[in-house]
Parts: sequence; C-alpha cells; structure tokens
Amino acid sequence: MSISVGDIKLRNRVLLAPMSGVSDRPFREIADLGQAGLVVTEMVASRELAEARPDMVRRTDRPSSGSLFAVQLAGREPHWMSEGARIAQDLGADIIDINMGCPARQVTGGYSGSALMRDLDHALTLIEATVQASRVPVTLKMRLGWDEHMMNAPELARRAEAAGVKMITVHGRTRCQFYKGKANWTAISEVKKSLKSIPLVANGDVATIADVRTILEKSGADGVMVGRGSYGRPWWPGVLAHQLDPATGIPEPDLASEAELMARHHQAILSLYGHEHGNRIARKHLGWIIERKSEQGLLTAEEAAAWRRRLTAETDNGKVATALRELYACLAETERRAA
Repeated sequence: MSISVGDIKLRNRVLLAPMSGVSDRPFREIADLGQAGLVVTEMVASRELAEARPDMVRRTDRPSSGSLFAVQLAGREPHWMSEGARIAQDLGADIIDINMGCPARQVTGGYSGSALMRDLDHALTLIEATVQASRVPVTLKMRLGWDEHMMNAPELARRAEAAGVKMITVHGRTRCQFYKGKANWTAISEVKKSLKSIPLVANGDVATIADVRTILEKSGADGVMVGRGSYGRPWWPGVLAHQLDPATGIPEPDLASEAELMARHHQAILSLYGHEHGNRIARKHLGWIIERKSEQGLLTAEEAAAWRRRLTAETDNGKVATALRELYACLAETERRAA
C-alpha cells in the first residue's frame, strides 16, 4: 500500500511530522536515511522567508540525501503565502504543506496556525493563494478544530480539497487541548468521510506499531504521521513503516547501528549551527536518548541521571562525542548481560 500526493508517490505510509525546534535539517537527514515516507520541515513563516530572515531560510535546507521533502509554510496573508510558496519551490521543495494546526500562543496570537480554524473563509484565501502559486502539490495540516465547540476539520478538509489541496493531515486534538489528554483518533474518521479522493494522514500520540495499526483502524486514514514518537530516534518513522508494510522502511537498528546514527546526527548539528550553539541544540536530542533507554529498562534512574550530566552539561563537544560512544557501549553490555 502507498500514498500519492498529486503525482508524487511516497515511499511508504509513515511520515515525519513538522516540529519546530526539532525537525531541522540534521534531524530530517537521519529520518530520510531511515526511510520515512516523507520528511517535513519545521514551520516556516512565509513573510519572514520572503524577507530572507536567515533562520527561516535555513529551515528550508533540503536534506543532503536528495530525497523528497516538504516545506511547511505558516502565515495569515495570501500575498505572503504565495511568495513563500514560490521561494520554497525555488529552494527545492517537492511539496508545500500549509500549517493550520500549530497550537503555540505566539503563532495563534498572530492569527496563524490553528487560529485559522476559527475563520474558514479566511483560511481558504490562504489555501487558494498557495495552490495558485505552486507548481508542486500542496498539502494541509490541521487539528480537529479550535475547541470542542468548533470541531470543523471535516468542513475545512472538504473545502481545501475543492481548492486543490492534494493531501490532508489531522492531529487528533483541538487547539485548546494543546497536547493534553489522549488524541481522539476516532474523530479523525469524520474528516475521512468528508474527502472525495485525496489521502488522509492521521497524527497524534503515534509511537509504536500498535499505535499505527489502531489509529489507522479508528480513523480510516491512509497513512500516519509521527511527531513526538520520533524524539531521540529520528529513524523511527521508517521502522514503523517496515513493521506496517514490510520492506518499505528499515528494520529497527541494533545498538551499534543506532550509535552510528546518533553520532552522525550529533556531528550534523554541530556542522549546521556551529560548536557553541550546536552544543546547546544537541542537548535535547541527547536527553531524549537517555529517556528512551530508561523507558526500555536499559538504564536505572541513577545511571540515567549520571549520563544526562555527562551528555547535556558538557560544553566540550569532543567530550560529548566520546561520552555518546561510551553510553552506547554501556547499553550494549547491559543488553548482552540480559540476553
């Protein structure tokens, strides 16, 4: 089974979500190596991209692997959405994704992201402007609605499809829920019913293959998008894809392979951001590794605390790289003893 976005066929049905502060180029490169069905950039503010603000331009860097990638645009004015779409395409985007799902106050306060679900007529002007400016397929990511009294995702999806959008992604929460509680996977099914022919991707709380199968069953979606479930393991969408549809992604890496991937990720972060800023950027990713291994029972609470200090409090990147190698050697020994 597969998903097509317009005339573009994705490699599988498990996609990497756009995540501000997370899905930068180094993260996307590892996700792409892991055979994610599609990688999507961090949210890019369309006006700031058009005005060449350096941090927004950097967010549109294409992964070095050269595989498909999507640039996600946010904005509140049709003109700037058009300009952003043109620039993103010139920078190599294969797909333009429109953000109408971000719940962050600094985004919704500027009448962007999920705030647009309070005014579907205005939302449609942005969609139409983006589609008209794009020579590549345009997709749309949204939430179920603004709040429990405004669950209008099915209507927005229907109108977006009519305007030329080629794929819809729905996070199974309202904006006012932020990330609290459990995503409502069944409610996403109402969006599926509203669509005629384009694919629907379900998102929210997907971390395991059991989650993947259940969200697909409950939502009727054609694919899934993984966000927080990929923290500390950017290759995870491809692993889930392989478990869902064998040979479409990658088998789960062993610890030796994982160590190589994380070392590569760490070095890519330093190369992109420089050693001082890169050191700060890398800390959250290193912390997530420790959280994952603690959840898997490979680290005790005391060991996790000690490794966290070594990996996230150190400013010498050479020592961080050494500690990362030693962490994986320790994990491999723990795994060997438990076998």
